[in-house]
Amino acid sequence: MGIEDELQGTIDDMIKPGKGILAADESLPTIAKRFAPIGVESTAENRRRYRSLLATAPGIEQFISGVILFEETLEQNTEDGTPIPRHLENRGIVPGIKVDQGKTDLPNAPGDLITRGLDGLEERLRKYKSQGARFAKWREVYPVSASNPTALGLEANAEMLARYAAVCQQEGFVPIVEPEVLIDGDHTLARCFEVVEAVHLAVYHALYRHKVIPELTVLKPSMVLPGKAHPTRVTPEEVAEATIKVLRRTVPAAVPSINFLSGGQSPEEATATLNAMNAAWPDAPWELSFSYARALQGPVLEAWQGKAENADAARQAFLKRARLNGAARRGEYSPAMEKES
Repeated sequence: MGIEDELQGTIDDMIKPGKGILAADESLPTIAKRFAPIGVESTAENRRRYRSLLATAPGIEQFISGVILFEETLEQNTEDGTPIPRHLENRGIVPGIKVDQGKTDLPNAPGDLITRGLDGLEERLRKYKSQGARFAKWREVYPVSASNPTALGLEANAEMLARYAAVCQQEGFVPIVEPEVLIDGDHTLARCFEVVEAVHLAVYHALYRHKVIPELTVLKPSMVLPGKAHPTRVTPEEVAEATIKVLRRTVPAAVPSINFLSGGQSPEEATATLNAMNAAWPDAPWELSFSYARALQGPVLEAWQGKAENADAARQAFLKRARLNGAARRGEYSPAMEKES
């Protein structure tokens, strides 16, 4: 089997009707922040228990086709001793891996950031493949202000995403390309639209330059949202309309799937907006799906509280959110479904 055939097989397994991707790849500082409100210390064992709980939730394979894992999770086991990646694969869920190594300030571009991790990426991918991972994810972040992102920020971040994606395809990994436009600030919906448009155009020009095959990638973008400090509230339908408009301008139809990040929305808001897109644009050229972290895991953490006796309730909370987002993938979600058990 050639590399392209291998990549196509992974794409086929990742992109399924009514299914999406769980992002469970929080870095050590981030998962510590997630655990803090429920009083759970972020130890390796607690992280293993929690991520094993997610992986073993009954029925999730009906709605989850892939899971983005953190590096340490590739070496951790479920409660019965099965490696977590193998357990997922056995359920028809593709294991993936976050490969970027965090962000830092971009020199000579005040306010902009850049992500690290290209050094040694080929060798790390070969190790991750031996541990069962089949796709990867890299995130670049874009703060929004009157002057950000700068022209340098747009170009430098796009170049990083393209170089990462090219290495991934070379090594037989489907790259998830994640340009996240941050919700922090008081910018308008219109300003977010301008930034997302500029970001996507830069990213796809860079991917083209680096000869990345678009049919063998997945895009994980932000929805078009006003800043969280902006006083005007927007409806899921308004967000959906702006998001689809910018995607139609900037994302090649060759890209098979767009799996949105939730970007600071509540679980209910993220599900409603995804539903609005699929209900209004059922014939979009790409699959419109999800790759949520907090919007899937928030209710799980609230139910779990770090206690073994709450594990079943936490699994059921995860299954419910996965099911509701599966309905949103088909444009069949309604807020009334939130009240169902």
